[in-house]
Amino acid sequence: MIVAAECEFFLYDTHSLKEKRAILQRMLTRARQKYNVSIAETDHQDLWQRAGFTLAAAASSGMVAEREVDRVLNFLMSHSGWEMTSSKKYHL
Repeated sequence: MIVAAECEFFLYDTHSLKEKRAILQRMLTRARQKYNVSIAETDHQDLWQRAGFTLAAAASSGMVAEREVDRVLNFLMSHSGWEMTSSKKYHL
């Protein structure tokens, strides 16, 4: 079973694309290392205060994959420099 999610964030403390990339690189690397997911920035690459991610987890059961996606979303929401503005989950 595969569970995917799309989420968008508003970044408060960035003033350039360079600052945004530094924050995103650090958070995405941590998410990949800590959780069993694939994650990438897929939207708003040209805006310095918005970020869109897509992430996916594959597991033998839908419950395990969904739990992993939820853990990553909670990890991303724990960063104090941004706020999640939307998220959608998909069961594939």
